[in-house]
Amino acid sequence: MKKLEDALRAAFGEDAIADENRTPVTVTVPAERFAEAAKILKDSSAALCAEWSVDDTDSGRGFSIYACYRDGGEYLIVRAALPQENPQFPSLVKHYVPAYRFERRLRSLMGVIPLGSPDGRPWIKFEDWPEDAWPLRKSFDAAKAMPRVEGQYAWLKAEGEGVYEIPVGPVHAGIIEPGHFRFQAVGETIINLEERLGYVHKGIEKRFESMAWESAVKLAGRVSGDSTVAHSIAYSMALESMVQCCVPVRAQWLRALFLERERIANHLGDIGAICNDAAFAFMLYQCTRLKETMLGTNHKLFGHRFMMDRVIPGGVAADINAKNEILTELDFIGEDFDRLVRIYEESSSLEDRVRNTGILTPELAAEFCTVGVVARGSGLNVDCRVHSPYPPYDSIMVKTPVLTAGDVHTRLWVRVEEIRESIRIIRRILKNIPDSGIVANCGAPAAGATGFAAVEGWRGEIIYWLQSGQSGQINRCMVRDPSSVNWLALEQAIMGNIVPDFPLCNKSFNQSYSGHDL
Repeated sequence: MKKLEDALRAAFGEDAIADENRTPVTVTVPAERFAEAAKILKDSSAALCAEWSVDDTDSGRGFSIYACYRDGGEYLIVRAALPQENPQFPSLVKHYVPAYRFERRLRSLMGVIPLGSPDGRPWIKFEDWPEDAWPLRKSFDAAKAMPRVEGQYAWLKAEGEGVYEIPVGPVHAGIIEPGHFRFQAVGETIINLEERLGYVHKGIEKRFESMAWESAVKLAGRVSGDSTVAHSIAYSMALESMVQCCVPVRAQWLRALFLERERIANHLGDIGAICNDAAFAFMLYQCTRLKETMLGTNHKLFGHRFMMDRVIPGGVAADINAKNEILTELDFIGEDFDRLVRIYEESSSLEDRVRNTGILTPELAAEFCTVGVVARGSGLNVDCRVHSPYPPYDSIMVKTPVLTAGDVHTRLWVRVEEIRESIRIIRRILKNIPDSGIVANCGAPAAGATGFAAVEGWRGEIIYWLQSGQSGQINRCMVRDPSSVNWLALEQAIMGNIVPDFPLCNKSFNQSYSGHDL
């Protein structure tokens, strides 16, 4: 399938130079036509998955700007070369809303300028950093302390009679990560929400550049701790694609087993947390009990509650020899979970809070290129396991729940159906898992190689793009967690709701601060 590539070639002719040896295909276009390529792909129904930049100045090539697009199972990367001095490119924002924050981040951390972007405020980089401090440039010395300058973040404001402002965070109750939410409201009705993130920016993408290929998977597994399996798989698959590593089939099935267990555990936690924010604490306690059962089994069978560091390049670091124990656990969890779902359905007070609350329409979900539970609750059939399946999902028929109401209840119900489907998938894995080794020698890639992977984590599509440098080292590791696109959509879903419903909306999205604040 080459729908996107063909559309670009037809419009650009010789100005589109495709590298068919890279997966996905990477098409280089003139920098001045970078946004034109986006328009053509938008007209071809493609979603924007990611936008990033690479510093190639150490090899004398200046900078490069990249954008990754997806239509069904087809991914396409568009690249444009930028000069070392004054690197500029036409903004994609008028064609794709998610580019709004991608490009603010690019400007802040790489110092490349999106011409025509409506917002030049920093993103991730805070306003008390020097303007010319660009951490992702090769010339930036991460070992030196950065001087602080005077700066003030310019919040967007709604004005008029009766409008007042509510600041929430960045420090919140409990142990959740920091993020600042600034509401404008009239009475109890929210008329605007702006997020301010970046408080847990750790310089992860920069840190990758100083790590060895084999050991960097540990950092990937810590991008977002509740998605450690999915991120580790995505990094490993991207590296394996660079070196043509053949992962043993048993390891592929074990990866899927780990991934589906991660999905179930987190969905259980989310369902309980959503109900708790509607004062239905019973569901929180019961779902937490079931989640704890799974985490305890993970520790017993695989040596870690979250299965951290159990996925490695070339395969996995843990095998399974206790199938019956997992099957017994699934019987117990499945039966208890179905009882809890019936209690949820029969609670009229809970239904009043979650139905028609925080609606994200299918049109907005598509415009914001949402992924995962958020997308599937708003009518978008987006699932890497189905549309661009990787082993063993290419031999497992995954049934993706897709609903259209787009409210808190719908996002919760997508989780309900995904738990049931993941239980079915795990049963099939345990029944059909083949015998083989569990790890192969992965090795290091050649200079200038690139690798790509898209994996369906429990929040949605996770993307890794890797590039090796002139001496074969990690030159760039681009990470795109689902939260990078879904956080924007939360601002839209809360419009017109009352202030007390924000926790419900936020929990039903449940995006990662850490996965976003790279």
